[in-house]
Amino acid sequence: MAEFYIDPSPENFAAFKDLPRDRPIHMLNLLRYRDLAEYPGGHEHAGKGWSGRRAYEEYGKTSGPIFQRVGGSIVWRGRFETMVTGPGDKDWHDGFIAQYPDAGAFFAMIKDAEYQQAVVNRTAALIDSRLMRFAPGEAGGGFG
Repeated sequence: MAEFYIDPSPENFAAFKDLPRDRPIHMLNLLRYRDLAEYPGGHEHAGKGWSGRRAYEEYGKTSGPIFQRVGGSIVWRGRFETMVTGPGDKDWHDGFIAQYPDAGAFFAMIKDAEYQQAVVNRTAALIDSRLMRFAPGEAGGGFG
């Protein structure tokens, strides 16, 4: 049976919080959208019949100003085409790398009251996701 992930587990989030907070970070995001967004009953977007992609676009629109305010930027974005190495039954719709000046900026974003309202769109949009923290390295040259 396939496992799906939308939010971090307590163990994974604790490991994230234990890493240094005073250096730049890159967050690789892999996204798989629901066919139809699933909002909690009573939410303003419930019943609109939005696709998962449309709900994620709303998340981007509402969380984007907060992301930029904490110093975040998108350094790469792409649309999934095929799995080359990995399970053949796992596909993604979109991926991107978000850059933050430091982990503190990421924490400031997720603790922001407006962001906490916006994130309901992300939760409604996704059936599966991955969020992975990387320390930025140097670009260019070869693989090593």
